Amino acid sequence: MTDKTREFPWASGPGEILRHGLDLLRKDTDTNRRLAMISIDNAVELMLKTYLGLPKRVTGLTISRKEYQEVADSFPALLDSLEKYAADKLAGVDLGAIEWYHRLRNELYHQGNGLTVERDKIEIYAELANILFRNLFGYQLVESPSQKTELLGEFMLAWGEFEHVLNQELVRRGVGPRRPLPVIEALRYLPDGEFNLHELKQIHEFRRIRNAAAHAQPDWQSGVNAEMIARLRQLTKRFLGKN
Repeated sequence: MTDKTREFPWASGPGEILRHGLDLLRKDTDTNRRLAMISIDNAVELMLKTYLGLPKRVTGLTISRKEYQEVADSFPALLDSLEKYAADKLAGVDLGAIEWYHRLRNELYHQGNGLTVERDKIEIYAELANILFRNLFGYQLVESPSQKTELLGEFMLAWGEFEHVLNQELVRRGVGPRRPLPVIEALRYLPDGEFNLHELKQIHEFRRIRNAAAHAQPDWQSGVNAEMIARLRQLTKRFLGKN
């Protein structure tokens, strides 16, 4: 038992399942890919159930037992509840992508051995699960499955930080709805000139790459690199300094 498991015992269940999913990828076969995808998805679902079901003294969340029981058996409802009650835990996490991978997992599970799944998709889902685990339980569970998905994780976290900073600024200025907004929607509440045309073009390109990467589209790897991550972090730093 690790120190972190002693400190966060409720995280051990989803952690073991996620580790098992990644261990399956050590031998790259169609069967192992399917099983890894199912295990990673099971780990994500258990993360959501575990975190939302923890006592208020642990999370600070106020979710009634009745409401929890109503959402516990529905993956989309669990995502909705996490977004509603713990939006601050979603930095670098694309809930739309997670729901997309969950549907892919359901196809694999219900249609049997006739389907396979690309390793890239499994590794990206594992990286999103890794980020979610760290956000919910406070520590890094496993290393990224590969160097390219490690870069993806850094990019997703940098994008999440940029999104968080924009939303904090909207709150400070008292504009926009009282809920976290995606970057493009948040920009609509900022005055013209807050970002110049070159920066706006960069932001839209970052968003395009982020969406492509989260859904394992064919060109995602060409966009995610250390230089691009540095540019995104610099943009966040400049915005913070300006405001």
